[in-house]
Amino acid sequence: MSMMSPTAPDFSGLDCLSTGALVLGADDRIAYVNPAAETLLGVSGALLAGDHVERVFERSPELLAAIRTARSELETVIEYELDVAASGHPPIRLGCSISPLDAPTHAVLIEMRAVDPHLRIARLEQTRLQQEANRELLRNLAHEIKNPLGGIRGAAQLLERELPRESLREYTQVIIKESDRLQSLTERLLTPHRTPRFGAVNIHEVLERVRSLILAETPSVTVRRDYDTSLPEIRADAEQLIQATLNIARNAVQAMHGNGHGHGNGLGEIVFKTRVARQITLESRRYRLGLRVEIIDNGPGVPEDIREQIFYPLVSGREGGSGLGLAVAQTLVVQNHGTIDCESRPGHTVFAIFLPFPA
Repeated sequence: MSMMSPTAPDFSGLDCLSTGALVLGADDRIAYVNPAAETLLGVSGALLAGDHVERVFERSPELLAAIRTARSELETVIEYELDVAASGHPPIRLGCSISPLDAPTHAVLIEMRAVDPHLRIARLEQTRLQQEANRELLRNLAHEIKNPLGGIRGAAQLLERELPRESLREYTQVIIKESDRLQSLTERLLTPHRTPRFGAVNIHEVLERVRSLILAETPSVTVRRDYDTSLPEIRADAEQLIQATLNIARNAVQAMHGNGHGHGNGLGEIVFKTRVARQITLESRRYRLGLRVEIIDNGPGVPEDIREQIFYPLVSGREGGSGLGLAVAQTLVVQNHGTIDCESRPGHTVFAIFLPFPA
């Protein structure tokens, strides 16, 4: 752990963290290193204290770029996997979170944690198997529902012609309309299995389309934009991305009970946020840069008992929910060579879509 002068801020509260922690001063010199960071990096904090971060991590350009981004945008930057090498030591694979601090002024906190390669491979394989199970279940479910619907609707139409009184037709109309609604649902379930039509896509046009639909359906909910307008176009199927994002946003609205009230006393709010993602792995392929789209809501959060299964079909945290929206969203994103992550706590839920930039 680094030594501090009597007038320096006291960061000793970070000593007990199991994750590594470094604090940079306003001049980008290392002000503090906790014991966990010393262990991770294999170097004494006393040796790092006062050294400039660009010299210590000169062989870690992605980490330095993330620090600059966190400083310039005054927001937390999360890198899920980085190769970090400190002062001549061999590189190690770390997950890092870089956060600007309010005090001391212009300081930055870097949190580090080791990435277990075996755990990462197992997680990727589990995700692949889950997606295959999703697709098979949705396909079978859609076909099983679709086949008898035509017969039900046709029988209702024949019965309607034979009814002696006009007033009785309202009952057959209920059957016909509900059959049509279920038919529409099955079509939506089968839609993810069509081949994507890839083309140049501006992600902000996708989000604006979804925003207009959400506001039309639920005017009481605020949908705020936080866009990085400098992002380039991606190659994707625009309609599939619209459907995937719409499903996630609708899920957020439903989690807030559709009444415009979020967690606590605040009004319901959804934020659409776009940023560059660095060093991401998609479909077992490493990308230096990609796109991160976040759909953030201030609802009650995903129930803890289903957080690990929310992308499985028929799993829902809402009474009466079908549990299909997120499963379909994940299938559509995967077809566009991307992935979805979710982090949730009461009052703050983030669904993050990661997509590659064209090579």
